[in-house]
Amino acid sequence: MKLLEPITINGMKVPNRVMVPAMVTRLSGEDGFVSPAISNRYVRYAQGEVGLIVVEAMAIHGSNAGPLLRISDDKFVPGLRDMVRRIHDTSDSKVVPQIIHFLKIARSGWRQTVDMLTIEEIDRIIQQFGEAAARAREAGFDGIELHNAHAYTLASFVSRVNARTDEYGGSTLESRLRLIGKVMDSVRRHVGRDFPVGIRYLSDEFVRGGYTVEDAKLIGLRMSQLGFDYLSLSVGGKFEDAVHTPGHVLHGYSGYSGERCMPGATYPDALHVPYAAEIKAFIASKGFDVPVIAAGKLSDPATAEAQLAAGKVDMVAIARGLLADPDWVKKVRQGQLDRIVKCDYCNVCKQLDGAHMPVTCFLWPKGAMQAPTDAGPDVKPPAWPEGGAGLTLRFEKGSVSLKWKKALGAAYYDVYRADDGGAARLVDGVKLPVLSDAAVLGGVHYRYFVRACDTSGNAGAASEPVQFIPPAPDPGQQTDAVSTA
Repeated sequence: MKLLEPITINGMKVPNRVMVPAMVTRLSGEDGFVSPAISNRYVRYAQGEVGLIVVEAMAIHGSNAGPLLRISDDKFVPGLRDMVRRIHDTSDSKVVPQIIHFLKIARSGWRQTVDMLTIEEIDRIIQQFGEAAARAREAGFDGIELHNAHAYTLASFVSRVNARTDEYGGSTLESRLRLIGKVMDSVRRHVGRDFPVGIRYLSDEFVRGGYTVEDAKLIGLRMSQLGFDYLSLSVGGKFEDAVHTPGHVLHGYSGYSGERCMPGATYPDALHVPYAAEIKAFIASKGFDVPVIAAGKLSDPATAEAQLAAGKVDMVAIARGLLADPDWVKKVRQGQLDRIVKCDYCNVCKQLDGAHMPVTCFLWPKGAMQAPTDAGPDVKPPAWPEGGAGLTLRFEKGSVSLKWKKALGAAYYDVYRADDGGAARLVDGVKLPVLSDAAVLGGVHYRYFVRACDTSGNAGAASEPVQFIPPAPDPGQQTDAVSTA
């Protein structure tokens, strides 16, 4: 199985092809030091045997940013070192920090842009990245990842909407890439060439005037020329189309570009892999063999495996799916795919991040700050009382409403739907025994069933199904729906 094959990145032996990309947790304090809660979050991924753990973005400078990890001073190294030690003591997982510089933003909606920076300030940023990389190596990390994505400083220089007019300006691709070249040079001077340095960047900005995959291929080529050891690809998440909420700072994931960055349930699986595949093929055609990593709705093991097996990417980055179930890799290795706590892309985690609240998963037990410990496959799964789930269906005003009985031991319920005799797919995961489905079309045959799950993903037997055909359009009149159990 390609998912479970190791990969070596500049001497870093990653035990499998699964990465948990940097995800904001909002679990640190305002002081930027590692907290027990943050350390526990990343140790939990190591317990689940995730191949490469990318610790959430940590700042290389001292600007105010609320609860955000810091690597801007030597005083942060002991806490980082202790977290790394705990991760390494837990499993063979490798761990790198994502290091970031960001510009200023205000609650009024004002934000600093790259054209406001002086040359002296840019020179300082270049030095700060190098110094932060040295601290990461001192703390025992296996490498580092530079944050050149979304709404932040490096990505804003690379962007087509860069408004500078000097040597770092947006008029040419070479000038847009000048800063990242100098940053990489600074990093290598501080850590040497035997220390893995990856980069996160965008395969499409998804904003008006922003760059697309055509630029992203050239950017990937330059990153390869500069000696980056892996390319981790995301999309969107920009300030240019962010929606400002009065009294709050801008959130780069509040507009359409942010929606594309963290696509919800209505988007198809693996939707960003084609961009990664184009970039991988392009840099390979130029003689570079740099691992390419894609993210975006890859938490179904069959989907992830298919992308790797087809050679479209070298690793898969799974954020929300691993938040829902940090034991994802372990369960895949053990052949326990049915026990995976399946992310339903409800994006409650995204909403918590936008509200500057601790990021948790909706499917976890109420009040939990970490994913529950896996109870194993031998526990008794949830069960409905005698007589079954009692699943019923009601159709009204174009929407299906499902109800069923509570199951003993259930933490949540997975609801499945099959269309016109096709394969059943997960519609949603819910904690209450009710669901509304408004995405139905007249004349299509639907079949629903429900499985009750415990906190470890152990699922009881499927409920009895209900089947349903909404009325097809009829010129001049509407017909009543036909429903069968």
